Amino acid sequence: MKNKFLNLLKLNPISTKHSIPFLFICLFSLTTNAQYTQIINSNKPGFSESPYSVGPGVYQFENSVFFKKTSIEPTFSQPESMGIDLLFRTSFFLEKLELNTHISYQKDQVAFQNIFTSHYFTAGLSKATIGAKYLVFQQEYTDKTKEVRSWKRRFAFDKKRLIPSVAIYAGFNTNFLGEVHKTSKMTPKIGILLQNDLSNDFNIITNFFYDNMGTDAVEFSYIVTGTFSFSDRWSTFFENQGVFRKERTDTNIGTGLAFLLTTNLQINASARGILEGKSEGFYGSVGISYRINRHRDTYIELDPNGNPLEESPTESYAKKGNFFKRMLSIFKKKKN
Repeated sequence: MKNKFLNLLKLNPISTKHSIPFLFICLFSLTTNAQYTQIINSNKPGFSESPYSVGPGVYQFENSVFFKKTSIEPTFSQPESMGIDLLFRTSFFLEKLELNTHISYQKDQVAFQNIFTSHYFTAGLSKATIGAKYLVFQQEYTDKTKEVRSWKRRFAFDKKRLIPSVAIYAGFNTNFLGEVHKTSKMTPKIGILLQNDLSNDFNIITNFFYDNMGTDAVEFSYIVTGTFSFSDRWSTFFENQGVFRKERTDTNIGTGLAFLLTTNLQINASARGILEGKSEGFYGSVGISYRINRHRDTYIELDPNGNPLEESPTESYAKKGNFFKRMLSIFKKKKN
């Protein structure tokens, strides 16, 4: 399968008719052999986060422009917001470990409604979170293509698909926020990320987060996202999110589309109905995800008898180079 996959990648990703369906399946259904995938693996346009890392040597940017409008409720509310959402993902050290930074900058309309309604506008960061996730369990599936004796077994549902891959998340929210969203201090955020690949075309991602711990703004949230690939380049998702705070409960239900342009570039759009306490409204976004791919597959050199070749200490050091050379090498294009 790996050799077939690499041969497909030698073809032009735009003009190749048969390689695109195979590539697009991997966009939302990751391989279980490694974190790195040969095409971009983006969390957008949903709010949920896959438990899988982008893989070492990948520098990925997931950006979107959004607009939110809700009804004005008594006393105080933010009925209108627009801004840009930026997510950077990479992995340096371990295949299963990802480091990420999530920043949102937005302009808010702050409204007061009593006898008369008044409002003003303010702008600033609404989110500035630095975090990491680690895949603690990766589900392996049965390769049904090797089953040639029984048609029933070949096409039977693999019950192991009901057991999700699992990652843990830990991060902290910085205090570099705007006037409306600023908190008294930096706060921790933890979470559990799950993914069930129910088929090659359909998966479900489930997230649970405990955020702003130790403050009056503490919140618990969940996100459930179902993603389905229905054509060569197109995929759709359906998502439900709930956020529970002391003063109110927020929910939203959304859907959207993603389109694969190249192996390293995806565009997307989404729309949501939202309910924030008693306020109802709409949320929409359009975005683009792209990556700088410096990944290099690891391999082991074998002798004619199939045994791993051992390097002498001198050869090993010469191959790695000095400290500064190794540090600079992560920014250079690696050849497979």
